[in-house]
Amino acid sequence: MELNLKNPIIFFDLETTGVNITRDKIVEISYIKVYPNGAEEEATIRVNPGCHIPEEATAVHHITDEDVKNAPLFKDIAKNLSKVFEGCDIAGFNSNRFDIPLLAEEFMNAGVVMDFAKRKFVDVQTIFHKMEQRTLVAAYKFYCDKDLTDAHSASADTRATYEVLKAQLDRYSELQNDVTYLSEFSSQKKNVDLMGRIVYNDKMQEVFNFGKYKGIPVEEVLRKDLGYYAWVMNGDFSQDTKRVLTNIKLRMK
Repeated sequence: MELNLKNPIIFFDLETTGVNITRDKIVEISYIKVYPNGAEEEATIRVNPGCHIPEEATAVHHITDEDVKNAPLFKDIAKNLSKVFEGCDIAGFNSNRFDIPLLAEEFMNAGVVMDFAKRKFVDVQTIFHKMEQRTLVAAYKFYCDKDLTDAHSASADTRATYEVLKAQLDRYSELQNDVTYLSEFSSQKKNVDLMGRIVYNDKMQEVFNFGKYKGIPVEEVLRKDLGYYAWVMNGDFSQDTKRVLTNIKLRMK
């Protein structure tokens, strides 16, 4: 089933130096941009992370320091890449928890403003887990009856994710071919920040989703323990989380 799109949607996958959102860097990004008329635009870009790629990361994606030594830094491609993503909804496999927050962090570090607030995020992994509870390799085999022979290659994973979503729409009649619906269905929580450190509760209040104040409204915490704001701002949290918390603090004034 082809996707029913109102806006272009970008399927993307990252290969990185590790899995820490605030410290690790992109070494490869691959994307497929699908337009409402069905046209596709595809690219894979190697990125010099500006640091050593740990051996354990290379063991997963097979990209070495030598492979990216002449590649551009992320800051060199950030502006052009932001134009590719501009006005698009975004999809990936485990993208809500990892790829989107890390990409946002890289954009911020490069000084490029990307407003993700109005984007719809479709996480194909979440749909898969809600329906079948498997991995991408198994999902590709299950839905598409194909072997993902080049797993952990950004290009192969991106193409597989795109094909899996279309196959999911074919298989499950209860899934609506609508990006707004798929975005809501594939969301684990109603995140305020991309990392889900701050989420909306049932009353649509912003609440902390971690630590000693988990489940407590942010405004309530800031009124009684302003030191917690300083602790977050000086801690190992993403810039997006810090930005959201600061906006709430400023709004209270």
